[in-house]
Order: sequence, then C-alpha cells, then structure tokens
Amino acid sequence: MDMPAAPSTRALEMARTLVRMNTVSRESNLALIDFIRAELELHGVASRLTFDDDRRKANLFATVGAGKPAGVIVSGHTDTVPWDGQDWSVDPLGAELRDGRLYGRGSADMKGFIGLALAQVPAFLAADLPFAVHLAFSYDEEVGGFGARKLIADMREAGVTPLACIVGEPTGMIPALAHKGVYRWRCCVRGHAAHSSLTPQAVNAIEVGARVIGKLADMSARWRDEEPRYAGFDVPYSTGSVGVIEGGIADNVIPEDCRFHYEFRNLPGSDVATMQGEVRAYAETLEPAMRAVDADAGIRFETICEMPAFLASADDPAVLLAQRLAAADATTLVAFGTEAGLFQRAGVPTVVCGPGHIAQAHQADEYVSLAQLAAGERFLLALTDAGVFPAGRRG
Repeated sequence: MDMPAAPSTRALEMARTLVRMNTVSRESNLALIDFIRAELELHGVASRLTFDDDRRKANLFATVGAGKPAGVIVSGHTDTVPWDGQDWSVDPLGAELRDGRLYGRGSADMKGFIGLALAQVPAFLAADLPFAVHLAFSYDEEVGGFGARKLIADMREAGVTPLACIVGEPTGMIPALAHKGVYRWRCCVRGHAAHSSLTPQAVNAIEVGARVIGKLADMSARWRDEEPRYAGFDVPYSTGSVGVIEGGIADNVIPEDCRFHYEFRNLPGSDVATMQGEVRAYAETLEPAMRAVDADAGIRFETICEMPAFLASADDPAVLLAQRLAAADATTLVAFGTEAGLFQRAGVPTVVCGPGHIAQAHQADEYVSLAQLAAGERFLLALTDAGVFPAGRRG
C-alpha cells in the first residue's frame, strides 16, 4: 500500500502554528500553552498546568478519555534552542513549506510531533478507547529537563499510573530504547587578585581552573581508552567536555575569578555521581595551597543540568507498543538526551520515537520532512486501535 507523502491538512497546520511561536528556552512558552489549552477545550478536554517559579512558563498535562484506565502518555517539550548567529536562508519562525519539508526552529525538535498529537485528539475521542491517552507537554527540556520534573510530580500526585510513555523526539520513527545521560556543572574558582609582578602573593583562578580542566580531560581520555564499549551509540563510551570558560580582567592583573561549564554524557549503567565525585575530590586537593594565600579562596560547583540516561529492554511494554504502532521490528539507540529517563525513573515504561532526524535539529534551516510527519501521524492514529495493547495490559 502506498504511504502518504504528507500528513493531513489539520496536522500540518497545527505543526506550522506551533513552529511560528517563539519558545526559545529563554522566552516564555505561555502563548503556545494557551493555544494548546484552548484547542483542547474545543473538544471538551480539560488540562492542568504546572508553572515555573516566575510563572513565565508552564507544563500542560491533559487526559483524553478522563475517567478511563490510564493508558499512554504522548510526551513532548515545547521549548527550542535559539538561532542567534546561525545563517538561515528562511525565517526561523516562518514555518515555510518547500521541497516536501517543513522548515523552522523546532520543526524537527519537536513541535512537529506535538502538532501531530494535538491534531489527533478528535480521533482519540471518536475511537472511544478503553484506556486514556495523556498529553504531556513540558518547558525547559533544552536547558535541563526542569519542567518535566514538575510535570511528573504533578502527574503522580494526581494518581495517574500510565502503562507507557512515548517521548516523540526525532528518531526517524524508529523506536529508540536507550540514550546517554547529560549532566552539566558550573565550576567557580575564587582566587586572590594581585599585580602580575607579584604572583607569589596571588592565587591565579584561571590557572587553578585549568588544572581542573586538565583533570576532566584526563578522565575523558581514560573513558575513551578503558571504558567497556556500548555497541550502537555513535560514540560508544562516556564523554566529557568543557563548553564555556570566563575569567580575568587584564593582562597585568592576576585573575581573582574563573568560571567554566563542563558536561558528562554517560553511558546507561555508569555512575555519574562517582564521575563528579572524582572531580570534586581532585578540586579539594588544590584548595589548601589556595587558602594558604587567602582563606576565602576555593572551588565550588553548581549543577546546571541533570538528564539521566535512559535504557529500556527489547521486551519493555513501551518498546513493544511503539513497534506495533510503527508496524516495524527495528529499534535504535540515540546519542542525544531526552526526558525519557525522567519518566522511566518515575516508574513509567518509556520509549523514544518521533518524526524527523536529530541531524536536522539545532542548526540553521532546521526541517522535518512531510513524509516523516505522515509516518508520525500514522503512528499516533494506530493508538485508536485498542488491539495495539496485548491482553491484560489495559489498566
């Protein structure tokens, strides 16, 4: 049977509407959330919001089929990365259609999927399924998964115990059963300033920071050379990297402060607490010499991001469900982090599967093909067949 080369008109227009909204993580996502909420209300579906501390951003959780046994969470994040400095040939918020593609920031990651899910609400309602379908749309995934933590806590307080969660990140519509964790920290070094001719009377914060960075590089090299490989990942071992560094005010002033950001992308099963503990232990060995010059000198760490690794088994209920919905036996691993690990830690069987490819995300002229959106729509519509759940797994 020939497969459609594009999604339905309603689904495509829903995706385009979302792409046109600026929800870069530093901005509010409330206009988008209000749009989704109003759309759900048209179909009699209530939703609940959880806000960030400033009430500038919100998660949305809605149940299609309230009162039915909990079934499947369809999950996506509403925020996007910025496009500052990128050389786009189209308007990042234009949602332009060209050459069988939908262009725009978030088209692949992951407003295309959210638009598809929202467009299927009438079909979910008309099917009168024996289980509920939950829509879970979060904020701040791109900067650490902070919104999803509040969404999951609210879901648990409401007594929702779903059978499965589908995180619709771009996997080419192949169910992904694993990804690495993403953990980031800010290292803040406080030294002691002095004229550069009086170095023994100072603590050079940049030089101390460089020694910690060197330790991170040594750890990364050790993982590269010694860590057992995990076949299927593009880089089959844990990695570390430094992304941002700041410090110093002039060439002839010993710098008092240095700050840098670093991350670990750890394999499923590896202990990131032990990794970070090794960094802290090394930093502590540097502090006595620093405090011999200035008692206030030292090194501290601030957590920026904690996105746990995700690993499901091939016979996990969510993975099997996604394979049935996709009508395919294949599975894959993905290199990027998602909120899947957070749902899994909350006890929800989880899988990552959505339209598009991560290679097109986070860059100029981001796009998702209409064929991928069509495949994603077929995938979601397959939920209207109650037979996708094996006997005994309906609530």
